[in-house]
Amino acid sequence: MRSLVEYQSKGRVATITMDDGKVNVMSLVMQTQINVALDRAQADGLVVVLTGRDGVLSAGFDLHTLRAGGDGASAMLLGGFELSARMLSFPLPIVIACTGHALAMGAFLLLSGDYRIGAHGAYKLAANEVAIGLTMPYTAIEILRQRLTPAAFIRATTLAETFGPHNAVEVGLLDQVVDASALLATARDIAAASARLDLAAHAASKLRARASTLTAIRQAIVADRDAVLLPS
Repeated sequence: MRSLVEYQSKGRVATITMDDGKVNVMSLVMQTQINVALDRAQADGLVVVLTGRDGVLSAGFDLHTLRAGGDGASAMLLGGFELSARMLSFPLPIVIACTGHALAMGAFLLLSGDYRIGAHGAYKLAANEVAIGLTMPYTAIEILRQRLTPAAFIRATTLAETFGPHNAVEVGLLDQVVDASALLATARDIAAASARLDLAAHAASKLRARASTLTAIRQAIVADRDAVLLPS
């Protein structure tokens, strides 16, 4: 299996880098390798920095697989949503360094981190399902709901509005925006600071704070499993 994900550790921080040489499509292979890297970070007891290749965090699911439907599409969709649920309940802090475009599942991945830092630049952050003829999955709606402002949530889910680093903090997509040259160092500094927390208290507090969100997401995954998620 070709390696799409690199794992590096230094001190108390593990850096997980997605790079498929293109746009970091969230295929089943990519999902599997991210989960393996998260397993390793959890076993090592390290705070995570999750990042992408230059110019793109992830452009989302593989549209060819998605539009083909069937078991492959269902497995990819549900696997992506399970990955988001795992990240939202991960026992160690996850800092996401957004290197560029984050679309559809890429945006949902971004919204599943504990702290999100973006680089300045001309790139897109969007849940673009409605724009490409897909009804917004139930799980995607819940992932968006838990981080976006109410007004931005409606615009994102029903109008597929495209955001960018210029307004991402305002609407809840990012927590901070820095120069691209400082992105990874800033993310690692925040991760290192997070590692000095009482991590047991962090894990327990995260589950309390997100209890209703995680319940809603679990219910939504079941609803999506039963839904026909094909182009309208």
